[in-house]
Amino acid sequence: MQPVFRAPMRSRRDDIDPAAAVEWALAEALCGVGGVVEPAPGTVEDAVVLVRHRYDERLARRVQRFADAPGGARVWTRDGDGLFWVGELTGPWRYDPTPAAVAVDLVHVRDCRWHAVPFEETRVPDAVRATFARGGRNWQGIHGAGVEAQTQALLRET
Repeated sequence: MQPVFRAPMRSRRDDIDPAAAVEWALAEALCGVGGVVEPAPGTVEDAVVLVRHRYDERLARRVQRFADAPGGARVWTRDGDGLFWVGELTGPWRYDPTPAAVAVDLVHVRDCRWHAVPFEETRVPDAVRATFARGGRNWQGIHGAGVEAQTQALLRET
């Protein structure tokens, strides 16, 4: 089974609307994390160095973890209406310097195939709900007994 990750797709910047960032990522079939840097890095190694220099070690590690997640890994996010979306990472890390990506501070991106229908909180695996309930803006693994199998079963139902 593939690992499952929490992808809040939320900027560290308080002036960025988190709902707009998620909406943009879903529409663009992307999963992303923030951390605008210049010049635009061509490799994740360069990105990590630039992020560490501009921000801090914690964000640099987050970008690295995001880039290192295996293709096919499941990701969960939550939109502005409180609905949960599940997707599958389908592409490698890349830096997106476009104005739209910078505007929502989701510049470290990966292609993601999002499930066409969101889920209400009551249908989401307990481990997913617990991870989101802790809050935060981190890219992190979702751990819990059977979360991978529960996610797969939920997708088969719809």
